[in-house]
Amino acid sequence: MATTISSTPKQDDFRMPGEFEPHKGTWMLWPERTDTWRLGAKPAQKAFMNVAQSIARFEPVTLCVSADQFEHVRELAPDSIRVVEISSNDAWMRDIGPTFVKNDKGEVRGIDWGFNAWGGLEKGLYFPWNLDTYVKQKVLEIEHIHRYDAQDFVLEGGSITVDGEGTLITTEQCLLNGNRNPHLSKEQIEQKLKDYLNIEKIIWLKDGMLNDETDGHVDEVVFFVRPGVVAISWTDDRNDPQYEVLNAAYERLKDETDAKGRKLEIHKIHIPTQIEMTEEESEGIDVARGSYGRHTGTELACTYINCYICNGGVIIPAFGDPRDNEALEKMQALFPDREVVQVYTREIALGGGNIHCITQQQPLP
Repeated sequence: MATTISSTPKQDDFRMPGEFEPHKGTWMLWPERTDTWRLGAKPAQKAFMNVAQSIARFEPVTLCVSADQFEHVRELAPDSIRVVEISSNDAWMRDIGPTFVKNDKGEVRGIDWGFNAWGGLEKGLYFPWNLDTYVKQKVLEIEHIHRYDAQDFVLEGGSITVDGEGTLITTEQCLLNGNRNPHLSKEQIEQKLKDYLNIEKIIWLKDGMLNDETDGHVDEVVFFVRPGVVAISWTDDRNDPQYEVLNAAYERLKDETDAKGRKLEIHKIHIPTQIEMTEEESEGIDVARGSYGRHTGTELACTYINCYICNGGVIIPAFGDPRDNEALEKMQALFPDREVVQVYTREIALGGGNIHCITQQQPLP
């Protein structure tokens, strides 16, 4: 039975593990929203399924779909992928799904954060988001996992990365944005993160990548490879619009230490040429009054850092870019004990995110 717990993970000695720690499985949502995804979401669905099948080689995958799409997805997906019926407004499981925490006694619980579609009525990406707000609880109910109710605090999973040993990295652009938790000070936000994720040290980057419609999620910029080691988006081109942001992030991290006092080992992964939406791609998207505008020439943040670590594997994007092979080689060197798999994800990028944004890990107890 899944119950709601009135305390906090820190009080109960639960922590958010690093993504590189063992998983019980991966959760994903099925893309259907036609004012986000072009051509009735069919190209995006193909990309999502390729990601799901790649992950399923390494660990169990659960794909959450609407009632209308259940039959189609169940017929399409291999038996190794579990398909369950869950309603949602869009398909970003990293931000819509629960954050799992665990203790040293083999117990896993989930955090049910508040969600307001990346900004609410002030620059949010769509309206309404009422179905999204229940996805976390539905996942926890299915898994019989106890729930911490943190709906008074808006937080998306893509805005944080942790090392599982007390350190969290995030951006001021997102967490201190007035469209998330305007009633809270920076100190109060830090305390909330410490109480619910059981971390000791927060490293604040100023901004995320340009053209990131989520207000600068950290999962476009940096992630923990393992404790003490991070991979960061990078460009050597000083004329690249992304250079200033990424150089500032690097400068912030290179002299930083983690919660254990270790100096961070930083590995630079060069970004691909940034994607621009073509006229054909733009014309395939339904126009809706309350949705984020996706027009011809819209630039979208693209990086190999928006990837996903699973049991024995790492799933990274490919863009049909000359940098794809370089990124694959560098990532494989960073993960000698895992197989790095590259999936072509332009269609996911056109929706405003990538592989990390559409996945959520459930840790092994």
